[in-house]
Amino acid sequence: MLDASTKAQLKSYLDRATQPIEIVASLDDGKNSTDMRSLLNDIADSSPLVRVTESRDDLHRKPSFSVNRPSENNGPRFAGLPMGHEFTSLILALLQIGGYPPKVEDAVLEQIRALDGDFKFEIYVSLTCHSCPDVVQALNLMAVQNPRITNTMIDGSMFQDEVKERQVMAVPTVYLNGTEFSQGRMSLEEILAKLDTSGVEREARKIDAKDPFDMLIVGGGPAGAAAAVYAARKGIRTGVASERFGGQVLDTLGIENFISMKETEGPKLAFALEEHVRSYDVDIMNLQRAKALVPNAGPNGDLIEIQLESGATLKSKSVVISTGARWRNINVPGELEFKNKGVAYCPHCDGPLFKGKRVAVVGGGNSGVEAAIDLAGLVGHVTLIEFDTKLRADAILQRKLTSLSNVTVITNAKTTEITGDQKVTGLVYEDRATQTLNTVALEGVFIQIGLIPNTDWLKGVVELSKHGEIIVDARGQTSVPGVFAAGDATTVPFKQIIIAAGDGAKAALGAFDHLIRSSVAA
Repeated sequence: MLDASTKAQLKSYLDRATQPIEIVASLDDGKNSTDMRSLLNDIADSSPLVRVTESRDDLHRKPSFSVNRPSENNGPRFAGLPMGHEFTSLILALLQIGGYPPKVEDAVLEQIRALDGDFKFEIYVSLTCHSCPDVVQALNLMAVQNPRITNTMIDGSMFQDEVKERQVMAVPTVYLNGTEFSQGRMSLEEILAKLDTSGVEREARKIDAKDPFDMLIVGGGPAGAAAAVYAARKGIRTGVASERFGGQVLDTLGIENFISMKETEGPKLAFALEEHVRSYDVDIMNLQRAKALVPNAGPNGDLIEIQLESGATLKSKSVVISTGARWRNINVPGELEFKNKGVAYCPHCDGPLFKGKRVAVVGGGNSGVEAAIDLAGLVGHVTLIEFDTKLRADAILQRKLTSLSNVTVITNAKTTEITGDQKVTGLVYEDRATQTLNTVALEGVFIQIGLIPNTDWLKGVVELSKHGEIIVDARGQTSVPGVFAAGDATTVPFKQIIIAAGDGAKAALGAFDHLIRSSVAA
């Protein structure tokens, strides 16, 4: 099952285990069970601490297997072959059961162990999904730490009857005790916040009690990370309040234009950004969404106040806003109603769920054309809908697109409705030349029409452009003294990761210069 190189890598990882690992497999006579048996034998051959047993008579999905401590059978379970992006999830489960400590703060582990209740998680994934492993690994860790928590990873392509019955049309989709719990990427902290509301309140009280910062960065994407590093290197008191550290980079698969890296993936880059920031004395406050900015705060009016959705308030002498952007909606009937029921935004994650089916891509820029190209290798047919009279993607992408036999391109078309019952069944568009309405029968719609800045909370306080972007000068200064901004939330053109990182550094240096001049003036 595993090639020689992967076996050697697996053996080197399992050498870190210190305790016995018992794998209990639920198998039948099918080919998938044969492949799973081969995988498990390779794992057993990689460490003397691993023992594999088989069962045919239990009620578990077949094929599946659980990773357990000896004489147990409630550890993390894998229904399907955890290869591709999920191979790391398998290795981590083996190591954690084998006694290797997870890289998680003790307070978080204690919070998991203290959860009161029985929690049976099931998570549907595709092996090409780059968002799924984070959720699988978080739930597996919880299952290792708390015996009242179980988790099963389910490969949707292997258990298609379940996917159809539960109408799973986006991954990762998580069920808790038989009821849908979440869809999309979630961190361990986000899962815990959803399960343990008292923990959210405790964290808000802790944040509320913090002393004022010299520089507070709002947002944890590339711009925020760069700003935090540059601020911390100046030796000033630095904080980061972030809704999710890594930002939109977490939702980006292939990155091939970040100078110094020939290629990487978004989650890997996001991890590297956070690791770099944490190497300095920076107070990172994750899962914190900004609600309002109040200038001239504090007893002397010399502080800037950031109010958070959690109810907490932070104060700082200077602020760098780097809240980034989010996917733009087309705002037509059916888009919200069928989100994750056929309407999707990530072709890499959700594309495999539409294997052999008909889908549409709305948007003819680089993102839309790249999505259509990727999907064409998976689905039965792709219809690309573009509002303009011609595609706007790079010429090389357009040439590739036109070479594909299962792609139809419709330009000068306005999407007016996404139709369906319990899930998507079609898309309606208006031919802008003739004003006639046309319907395309399909099962999925991927929206790829760009981004919208996360600046609603700043309206009326900070000057924004007509597109809602924060207006900044060459130093990153906004219309409010002491408030700087960087990245995709600003008017800076060309929304690129590397540009956002550079802007973050520039804004931090601008804010530091403001601090120096303010202190001299005072």
